[in-house]
Amino acid sequence: MFPLEMAMLPGEELPLRIFEPRYSAMISQCLAGEPMFGVVMIAAGREVGGGEARHDVGVLARIVEHADLGEGRYRLRCILGQRIRVTEWLTDAPYPRATTVPWPDEAGPSVTGADIAAVEDIVMALFERIAAARDATLPPREDLLGGPEPGQQAGDRLYALAARIPIGQADRYAVLAAPNAQARLEALREAVETVAAMVEFQLSE
Repeated sequence: MFPLEMAMLPGEELPLRIFEPRYSAMISQCLAGEPMFGVVMIAAGREVGGGEARHDVGVLARIVEHADLGEGRYRLRCILGQRIRVTEWLTDAPYPRATTVPWPDEAGPSVTGADIAAVEDIVMALFERIAAARDATLPPREDLLGGPEPGQQAGDRLYALAARIPIGQADRYAVLAAPNAQARLEALREAVETVAAMVEFQLSE
């Protein structure tokens, strides 16, 4: 397990530079077998030195590129995939470990493309307000927000959308930890509305 001071979302890319001995040992073990590890957000404390408190919902990271820099140092490029839930934290020796299970979206009310488009409209209005204040021209909507991939589920589209929006880490974690697509939609909408209110306040001063 690799605790970070940020909430990572399925589908994102994670570059890492590894140098701390416990994580050097972990990555060495991963590269010798299945090149995967869990990533969770730190709830309290810091990454360096251990002793941090950790959230129990995270994502599975797959190492897709790596460079061995020698002396226990690595440069990694990881792709984040399946959401996981920690069922038990184990000892941190020789590195953080946990028992985890996959956590796919649970059953819930359906989320439509129109529901997602409504949140996108709020985001675009926010970007347009900032652009107008800076006398700037926005790129096309699809360049800013991306678009649904063929066959992509609503919950996964919401992850991808959240990854493109400047929301705080607590809000990103709320999106990640939402049990289903409907709850994720509500978490993302609340996060966007909070950011929009803050921006409007700052621009009005």
